[in-house]
Amino acid sequence: MFPTSTVGSSSPCPEMYLDFWKPFSYHKYKFPDFFYINSSVKQLILRFNFSDIMISGCCVSWTSLKKLCLRSCSLFDESMAKILSGCPLLESLTLCVCVKLSVLDLSKSLRLRILKLDCNLWGLGTQIVAPHIHYLRLINSKTSSTFVDGSSLAEAKLDLYFVSTIPTFEDDFLQLQVMALTMLEKLKNVEKLILKENFLHILSLAEVRGVPFPMLKVKYLTLETVIFRYVIPGIERVLQNSPDLKQLTVHAKNCNNAIREEDLDNYLEQEGLNPDQCWRSKDGVDWNTSRLDVESKHMVSFMELVHKDIRQDDPT
Repeated sequence: MFPTSTVGSSSPCPEMYLDFWKPFSYHKYKFPDFFYINSSVKQLILRFNFSDIMISGCCVSWTSLKKLCLRSCSLFDESMAKILSGCPLLESLTLCVCVKLSVLDLSKSLRLRILKLDCNLWGLGTQIVAPHIHYLRLINSKTSSTFVDGSSLAEAKLDLYFVSTIPTFEDDFLQLQVMALTMLEKLKNVEKLILKENFLHILSLAEVRGVPFPMLKVKYLTLETVIFRYVIPGIERVLQNSPDLKQLTVHAKNCNNAIREEDLDNYLEQEGLNPDQCWRSKDGVDWNTSRLDVESKHMVSFMELVHKDIRQDDPT
């Protein structure tokens, strides 16, 4: 349970963190109505079990709340609408694996500038309308989120979460490619773009299969990935489709839930393609096959690749 002294409106508490997570537990917590009326809390983090229902019939009035984070909860559209209507000062919203949510309409949240969404693996997908946000962090799955309106976006960070399921293996990868390229199309006007390793894996699959990419207006591109052959085709295409690029930053880091190399190879083989040929860059460089085998020569090859692709984009 939560400590009553921190949630009542008579006890000011600018920051609140309540954690009800318990593995393999399906107990449902129901907050008293007074929990939803608070004029002092400015930052609120709630973590539930997946069976929880956030709000039933009461109204929400968190009039000072600026940062809200909801994790592992059942969140219906009606509950989300009540939360948003009761948070007029909300500036940052984080939703981490919130099932049941089909529409996230932020058009009336005029102060909201930061939106962070972590994937919903079991839902049917969420449509996002967010005309006022400036920063988006999106970790997607094959059925997760579809961006409808992000007209004010200036910066986005994109990644994918993938769980291999043998019966639908080919369909899963195909859906991820469609979703990744759709996201790039929706976000093609952002000036700052961060792409993580799994996202680059899927872009690389699309590139070697000859799927067209949108042109991007990105000026500041960051890649968070180990440099090896499974990300090179996607990186090449993104660079070639970014004629306004001013700065490229590479953070060579391992992905915690990276798509397995053998899954990528198996997919290409099932598509009738030769993985060893597909993963060669256009200039014929044979890249390292493992994230653990990065050598100085690979970094030299990568710098040459970047220089070549950027020069191709430069009309001078």
